[in-house]
Amino acid sequence: MYLQHFGLRQAPFSITPNPAFFYGGHERGDMLAALRYAVMHGEGIVKVTGEVGSGKTMLCRMLESQLPPHIDAIYLVNPSLGPDDVLYAIAAELGLDARGWRPDEVLRQLNGELIARHAAGRQVVLLVEEAQAMPLATLEAVRLLTNLETAQYKLLQIVLFGQPELDEHLALPRMRQLAERITHSFFVPPLPPKLIPAFLQFRLRAAGYTGGPLFSPAAVRLIARTSGGIVRRINILADKALMAAYAEDAVAVTARHARQAVAETPFRPLPRRHGWLAVAAGAAGLLALAVWAATQLPDMLTRQQQPGKAAPPAAALPRTQLKFDRIYTMILANPAKQPLSASHE
Repeated sequence: MYLQHFGLRQAPFSITPNPAFFYGGHERGDMLAALRYAVMHGEGIVKVTGEVGSGKTMLCRMLESQLPPHIDAIYLVNPSLGPDDVLYAIAAELGLDARGWRPDEVLRQLNGELIARHAAGRQVVLLVEEAQAMPLATLEAVRLLTNLETAQYKLLQIVLFGQPELDEHLALPRMRQLAERITHSFFVPPLPPKLIPAFLQFRLRAAGYTGGPLFSPAAVRLIARTSGGIVRRINILADKALMAAYAEDAVAVTARHARQAVAETPFRPLPRRHGWLAVAAGAAGLLALAVWAATQLPDMLTRQQQPGKAAPPAAALPRTQLKFDRIYTMILANPAKQPLSASHE
């Protein structure tokens, strides 16, 4: 409705994950590079957690769009499946007609299909969304799929995307085997207030806007305070503020328009699960892994596309990187987000 008024080609603040609107600030670009590295490395399970609306699904879509051609990405989007049903869902994603098969037959067919793809030089990654809503028995069934392997390689790489409740499930004693299979853990933090002006301007530019700052500093401060830095909330408030400005035929979004948006959008208070010190510490480890990924991904792509060549095992990584990687994993995999002790350093 307001697109022509502000010179936009499309809605800049849609909450539908669109890779064209991916904002790489506040470690998100580094996180994406590290995710690519973790998937291509092909060992263990990768976990991505974050509050509702923090941008996990966008990361998932970006990851799929940036995977090399030899990696097949499949999705598991229904979190309510039972342990047997999840096998049929994965079989369907791989193009197998499992109707009439027993669960053990489905598992054998899955193994055969994955072996065939591996022999053809292909790799399969399973992207699991809303993993925190899965029954624990289903999570365990997903974990068992990592047992599908050759003598040297895992046949299925798994990435779990979920809310912080997933960490609570993994902390249960009965889930320790799954927790120990997680080799890389990522936490998607809220955007800090100082980056929200850049985020708003980036989205506007991606939608075709060519003018100067459209949101006044007071409007940005109000959106930042109300949203708590959660991307989905920022988008909702910014969209409604633009609508309010358009209704008044205004050329910019003022604090009055932002207040109208806030009044129409009652958000629940955000849980205080993650302190800023822990997020900053995790970001330091993430940056180390992302730097390593940025320098090694091109060579890994070349090697993995050559028959008989495989990615280097973890033991082959530089000693400094192994230390960074261990610290990074311990920081971000810790559900309580406690500071590292001296024994961890």
